Formats: sequence, C-alpha cells, structure tokens
Amino acid sequence: MAEANNVLLRVDNLVKHFPIRQGIIIQKQVGVVHAVDDISFDVKQGETLGLVGESGCGKSTTGRTVLQLYRPTSGSVIFDGVDLVKAKGEELRHMRRKLQMIFQDPYASLNPRMTVGEIVGEPLVVHKTASQKEIEERVANLLELVGLNPTFSSRYPHEFSGGQRQRIGVARALALQPSFIVCDEPISALDVSIQAQVVNLLEDLQKQFSLTYLFIAHDLSMVRHISNRIAVMYLGIIVELADGEELYLKPLHPYTQALLSAVPIPDPIADARRERIILKGDVPSPVNPPSGCRFRTRCPIAESICAEVQPHFREAKPGHFVACHFAERFL
Repeated sequence: MAEANNVLLRVDNLVKHFPIRQGIIIQKQVGVVHAVDDISFDVKQGETLGLVGESGCGKSTTGRTVLQLYRPTSGSVIFDGVDLVKAKGEELRHMRRKLQMIFQDPYASLNPRMTVGEIVGEPLVVHKTASQKEIEERVANLLELVGLNPTFSSRYPHEFSGGQRQRIGVARALALQPSFIVCDEPISALDVSIQAQVVNLLEDLQKQFSLTYLFIAHDLSMVRHISNRIAVMYLGIIVELADGEELYLKPLHPYTQALLSAVPIPDPIADARRERIILKGDVPSPVNPPSGCRFRTRCPIAESICAEVQPHFREAKPGHFVACHFAERFL
C-alpha cells in the first residue's frame, strides 16, 4: 500500500474477536463479536491517517489492538521493523515508549487521585527514564508545550475544564517522546469552540516533533482538515482507503458516499442542490455479520453477487483502495 522505506506502521490481516460466554460457574463460549475482521493498512512516517465510521464499527478497537492494549486474535502489527503481536515482556515494554495514546474521554482517562504533575510524569516513573528532579523539569516543559501554566502541576484533574484536561492527556502522551500516537476521538467530548484549539495543538506538535498519528474520529470535516489519508470502516472492516482530497472528491464505495453526503456545507445553495443519501435499516450485529459484502443489507446498488462473494479490498486506481464489486461505476 505504501513505499516500504517510508512505512512506520504496517498492519496486516488484523483480527480481534471478543468471545461471548454463557454460564456462571462453567462458562461456555457461544459466539464471538467480530469487532475487527481482517483489516490491513499502512501508516507512513510523519503522516496522519484518519479512521472514520459509525459508532460501533471497530475504530477504537483497531487503535487499541494496534497498541496491544487488546491482544489481537490473529494478524500482525509491524512497527519500526518489530512485530508487536509476537513481542512480549521487556521487548514489548521497550516498544511501548514509542507508541502512545490520547484517549477519548478527558474526564475518565485521568486519575482523580493524582495531581497533574504525577499524571504527566507517571510514564517517566514507570519506565525509569529520569530522576525525580528531571521528571519535575520535564513535566513543567510538557505543560508549557501544550499551553498550560507549569504551576498547575500541583492541581487535580477536577479543577480543569474539558479542553484543559485533554491538553493534560496530550502532555502525558508526549512524556516519553513517542514517534506514533493513536488519537482516539480526542475532540468528540469537547465543545466545538475548543475542538479547533486541540486539533491545531496536535498539528503544531506533529510538525515540531515529526509525530505520526492514527486519528480516529466521527467528524468527517475535521478528519479532512487534519488527515493526509483516510480509511473508512464499516462493521469491523475497512471499505475504502485513499488520499484525503481524493476520498472527498471521488468516493468509490456507496457507504463512503452516504457518509460524505451528511457532512454540512457552508454554502447553502450548494447544500440545497446536492443529493442526500439516506441509508435504510440499522447496522447489522457484529455477532452475526451478513454474508458476502457486509454493507449489502443497506446498500442502494447491491446485487445478488454481493450476498454470495465478499468483495476483495483492492486498488481501484493508484493509491485508492476499495472493497466493492461495483467501484468502477464511480470512476
């Protein structure tokens, strides 16, 4: 999917299933939740790959599985030449310094019993990379870096607003000087006026420290603003992946087209002229996904082959990947 010498992270055939068990004493597995089902993508050094889709499609699970917070059912996650799936013990612990996460909820992701200084400095304590004095200096620098007063280090999370708490989360993610950060919907819990500030902060930090992002979000307009390439997920699989502008101007998958038709346009005349695609029905259960194409139950152009054959995730045009039998209709 990308030039090998420029790829920082390569995910191949990643699968994450959660078992469903019944019983109190003797628990028997009666099924699985197909949270992530055989997805592959690359993230290049220094770029931002946006990951979008409806709630429950597997975006956050993908991010957590890439970082090995969830151990995958199968597949490989190769970061900087090391397969994280096979890494264990001290090797995985060492690799974790290079991979960090900014969590979605700035209220739940910070320990209310720890001060801001303890929260931001905790990664340095856990990995034993600095003395106490160095940690205090590093915490002060990090807080200043994300736009907070270093004197706030003695305060507790409940004393801050949502935007300030998310800045604390960003500072914590930067503590170990990582090269790759998963941003798991970092702005969805914030006021609209604060969202732009946090996104601008992430962009500035990316330029300053040559960071690479996997940016998970619902807001398609914000994803377009920050991402170099965008992957679209539906029910545990990636249905389309392309350059950001290419995807917005020429989507090849019916699901992507439906998503983009819902994005507000600042021009009321253009907004009134465009066709709004309304999908019928609900997203099927990930416990029992449809046969063939998973989107076929809601797809406006589905045919009999869609129920029988799962479309291959292929390169329909240079750099533009799609999983649809009829993608050529939209070229």
